[in-house]
Amino acid sequence: MAKINLRAWREELAAERQKQFVVNIVAAAFLAAVVVFLIGFYFDMQTDRQKARNGYLRAEIAQLDAQLVQIKELKEKRKRLLNRLNAIQELQGTRSLIVRSFDEMVRVLPDGVHYQSLKRQGSVISLAGLASKSDDVSDLMRSVYASIWFGEPNLSKVANDSGMKKFDLAVPVLKPSLEEVN
Repeated sequence: MAKINLRAWREELAAERQKQFVVNIVAAAFLAAVVVFLIGFYFDMQTDRQKARNGYLRAEIAQLDAQLVQIKELKEKRKRLLNRLNAIQELQGTRSLIVRSFDEMVRVLPDGVHYQSLKRQGSVISLAGLASKSDDVSDLMRSVYASIWFGEPNLSKVANDSGMKKFDLAVPVLKPSLEEVN
């Protein structure tokens, strides 16, 4: 039988396998490094995109906050203007009421009574006057109460002054409806 030396072949095969193993390990390490680098790059890219989104959202939120401040200022300005408008309308509405109430004070004045002073404070007219007799003051109070422009009068003082009756009267002013006026 012939003697064949298989050792050299086995050693070469083992060396080749060793070399292939090292190449595979290096390739796997390189591939793992590339994968880790790509994953890191992907996460960095996603982080940068999210930071850009966050920056965009912050800018939009800042604009919305500025608009909210403007809206609040406009609402305050609107509220002030509405208050002014209501005050003006109130004055316009009560302008004729003031004239009409003083005109009505003259209409309800009976003979024998005259006013010394008239003052209006809010919706109440305070008047002081002189009457020749107590019945004239009573007639004045009845006439005032019968008018649609006044509420119930409040007599606070009646005193004798040189044969005349001096009186103080408070009369609430009413705002009648259009049906009552006509």
